[in-house]
Amino acid sequence: MSDAAPLCFLCGRPLGRRIEWHHVIPKSRGGRDTEPVHPICHRTIHATLSNKQLEREFSSAETLRAHPEIATFLGWVANKHPDFQAPTRRRA
Repeated sequence: MSDAAPLCFLCGRPLGRRIEWHHVIPKSRGGRDTEPVHPICHRTIHATLSNKQLEREFSSAETLRAHPEIATFLGWVANKHPDFQAPTRRRA
């Protein structure tokens, strides 16, 4: 048995007190599988990409991390505390 904290699907940092569950393929598009994420990571995913984009192009951690805006976010959040929160900018 491991005492290690579970890791965020998007950023790979240990999860904090609050955990949200991201549908890898959006529930509205028929998805069922979920992965644990920080709230700030979850908000960033949905502020950056539409459900259609998530279904068609960004249904894995690797493809999400490769998106330029998400990659920038990941560099910024990398050294933040697991329970760090900040406002999330919506896509234009």
